[in-house]
Amino acid sequence: MKKFHIGAAILIFCCSVGGTGFAADTETGPAEITLQTTIHAQKVARPAFFPHATHQGLADCKTCHHGQGSDGKLTPYVKGQKIEKCETCHNDKTNMPENLANLRRISHKLCIACHLENDKELIKCGVCHPKK
Repeated sequence: MKKFHIGAAILIFCCSVGGTGFAADTETGPAEITLQTTIHAQKVARPAFFPHATHQGLADCKTCHHGQGSDGKLTPYVKGQKIEKCETCHNDKTNMPENLANLRRISHKLCIACHLENDKELIKCGVCHPKK
């Protein structure tokens, strides 16, 4: 279960970076990612900092990343697939359940669950949302 939560947290953050994505078998992606919703108009917290390189040492790409089939359902990660922004699918303009249709909600749910299992100090807001 711990691997799933770590993987899910990495997936969400990795997918939400950049507009073009990256192929995981030819690149490792950025070492650090700054996350900020671009779709949802609600008041958002400070951007979140995600140390991608640190998290890569905790799980394989397939533990975290997934795709979306033509039917709109989750498909398992395949080595080399393009990593899309999470908001491509996880937004309130898609036909997803409410708990999956918002980057902020899904990120908090998965990250906090993983951090509670591994290091409770990491669930403090300022860890991911540092002051300028």
